[in-house]
Amino acid sequence: MMSQSENDLHPLENATRLTWHDGHWRGHTSPDYWAFIGPFGGATAATLLRAVLDHPDRIGDPLALTVNYCAPIAEGQFQIAIRAAKTNRSTQHWTMELCQQDGEALATATAVFAVRRPTWNHAVARIPHAPAPQTLARFENKLSRSSWIDRYDMRFVGGNPAFGATPQSEPQPADTLLWLRDAEPRRLDYLSLVSMSDAFFGRVFHILGVLVPFGTVTLTTYFHGGAQDMVAENDWVLGRAGASVFRNGFGDQSVELWAPDGRLLTTSIQATYYRDWKPADTSD
Repeated sequence: MMSQSENDLHPLENATRLTWHDGHWRGHTSPDYWAFIGPFGGATAATLLRAVLDHPDRIGDPLALTVNYCAPIAEGQFQIAIRAAKTNRSTQHWTMELCQQDGEALATATAVFAVRRPTWNHAVARIPHAPAPQTLARFENKLSRSSWIDRYDMRFVGGNPAFGATPQSEPQPADTLLWLRDAEPRRLDYLSLVSMSDAFFGRVFHILGVLVPFGTVTLTTYFHGGAQDMVAENDWVLGRAGASVFRNGFGDQSVELWAPDGRLLTTSIQATYYRDWKPADTSD
């Protein structure tokens, strides 16, 4: 349990704050990380990860986290049931379930933690080339119902959002490259990385050039280093996002997050749903 008041906490700390009560965690949604109809998915993923990070029985550091978004989470309190499913010599497997008052599962998750040991290392992937973030303009949020965007300082290298009132005549590229960091300074850690792994606009928005009903169904993030690899205060990460296919109402999104020195910090993949674009109803 944290002793600081809400006003002393970083917005991400406040959004993911949990207290232990009768064998489960309790938390509360935060208006700082709100999307169109519920909490920002990255903040929910970070909260579920924190449920394991703060558990006294956990060993090692996060290796993988999968979050399944079952239904919208309403504003207010929630609880997280958590269980260590299996502990091995090097890995530990956890399951989590987030519910609200009626007990219905709104998000489920599995996490794998690992004890990393010195071994042979080899980096196959290479960081994309990008100009320094200080040379790029900061993205201005114009989506009033998505406060989560204001929690980040975004500097787009390519794939800038260009969302209009009607779809483009032809599909646009799905790729985005941008520098990203917390708008309010915060030390980079697993919570910020898993939240940032979802801090990209839906690929379908970029392809169509217009906002359509959209949401994440499931998100898996892989962590490629130990806690000692993330020590920079509010350092930038370079994020690259893309997609492979959109078909019958579902699509995908892939993301890489890189440290400025060229280390690949996380990769993630998510399955998303979308609906066809329809003109706004202008009738009285």
